[in-house]
Amino acid sequence: QMQLVESGGGLVQPGGSLRLSCLASGISFSRYVVSWFRQAPGKQRDLVATISRGGTTDYANSVKGRFTISRDNTKNSFDLQMNSLQPEDTAVYYCYAREDFVPRRIYWGQGTQVTVAS
Repeated sequence: QMQLVESGGGLVQPGGSLRLSCLASGISFSRYVVSWFRQAPGKQRDLVATISRGGTTDYANSVKGRFTISRDNTKNSFDLQMNSLQPEDTAVYYCYAREDFVPRRIYWGQGTQVTVAS
């Protein structure tokens, strides 16, 4: 049974840092492109960062220079290091995995709350 399980959310003051982790089980992790999305209350779910199977990264403009996505294929996990957090980063963060080959399966984590407030 395939699962993505996030950890690391919480409450942090503006300017602070958090690290989110996503652990994948039940899949051949190296076959997957993985990403982080976020959804603020009343807003759509937006792509935050993506890392390819080979380690190429891409970021939303709003987080460039502050967030870093990484993966460890030996541990079936990927992380999102978030620095210089601001109140507008408050959202539920979801990890996501998309298989890079047919049948191109997609999986989502359950979400973890990140709240940035003083």
